[in-house]
Amino acid sequence: MNALVATNRNFKLAARLLGLDSKLEKSLLIPFREIKVECTIPKDDGTLASFVGFRVQHDNARGPMKGGIRYHPEVDPDEVNALAQLMTWKTAVANIPYGGAKGGIGCNPGELSISELERLTRVFTQKIHDLIGVHTDVPAPDMGTGPQTMAWILDEYSKFHGYSPAVVTGKPIDLGGSLGRDAATGRGVLFATEALLNEHGKTISGQKFVIQGFGNVGSWAAQLIHEKGGKIVAVSDITGAIKNSKGIDIPSLLNHVKENKGVKGFHGGDSIDPNSILVEDCDILIPAALGGVINKENANHIKAKFIIEAANHPTDPEADEILSKKGVVILPDIYANSGGVTVSYFEWVQNIQGFMWDEEKVNNELKTYMTKGFKDVKEMCKTHNCDLRMGAFTLGVNRVARATVLRGWEA
Repeated sequence: MNALVATNRNFKLAARLLGLDSKLEKSLLIPFREIKVECTIPKDDGTLASFVGFRVQHDNARGPMKGGIRYHPEVDPDEVNALAQLMTWKTAVANIPYGGAKGGIGCNPGELSISELERLTRVFTQKIHDLIGVHTDVPAPDMGTGPQTMAWILDEYSKFHGYSPAVVTGKPIDLGGSLGRDAATGRGVLFATEALLNEHGKTISGQKFVIQGFGNVGSWAAQLIHEKGGKIVAVSDITGAIKNSKGIDIPSLLNHVKENKGVKGFHGGDSIDPNSILVEDCDILIPAALGGVINKENANHIKAKFIIEAANHPTDPEADEILSKKGVVILPDIYANSGGVTVSYFEWVQNIQGFMWDEEKVNNELKTYMTKGFKDVKEMCKTHNCDLRMGAFTLGVNRVARATVLRGWEA
């Protein structure tokens, strides 16, 4: 099931539980604005190349729209739409004053040189600069983009509007990026996992973890869980997968990944088929890669008791049903991976104030938000007698619906 169909389905279930009227439901679902632009750049060899860029601005009832920009060959309008909508609910669940957006350029960043990527980013910014802004829509990095991309957007945007560090988040520290932003999503996953395990009378220490995906989020989550005494027994990334039932030495693995650009070839564990990573024996499974990886084909074989969704939309609705019958507890993405957007909000606040925080303050504030977020989700679960996914969706949708009605926007 594609991400947009699944997201719409979850939204509609939440709207039904909340008893929203059909007009309000419809207006919450329709994106505020969809932008599609052609970006033509000269390549290094002098030839011209054209790429299609997207920005979907989903909702701004609760504040400026917020969402990443991804550079990926498979960026398509449906996926960008689904992710923009998820950002609307995610920012509401985290209770930060933002709406949702998402963007991307259909390209393979690995095939472009640094100077080609810079030209592409600047052309894209020129096409959308009057549609984004500090109090309108604040982009951030996503797959295939990073702090350098944000630095180029900031510079290009500032040529039109004056120096505006708060127009993007996830920037380099030297240009007003926040301390702690790099680790934020992974650290948020740690705090979310702790909150869930507390509820079940458990702690991180001694639990067996499997992490699918060892990029920014997966590697930070692994490092922080390892420091708390969690035992990580299997890890995978695009290069391969490794397993060690006694627990992987995460600091050694991080060094190996730095030197070898992937987990493949790490000697502190046995190589396994990456496709089997999700069904390895563990207490807690953390999918931290692409969407749709847990589906009706593999859901029956999953052995984990808890799934923490560090990726966006890793679990298909059919798999949700199978897993809930098995008693597997799923901590949904719109809460579990909201650490990144929460610290992006802290970065935006620091930029607007022109006053930077130390890392300890960033991490403490993040823990406060993640802990409160879990309590709020649990309250909705009790009120509507539903699972954590519907608890998170009803929480997010309800907050956006209330803001929409208070502003007099309902149809």
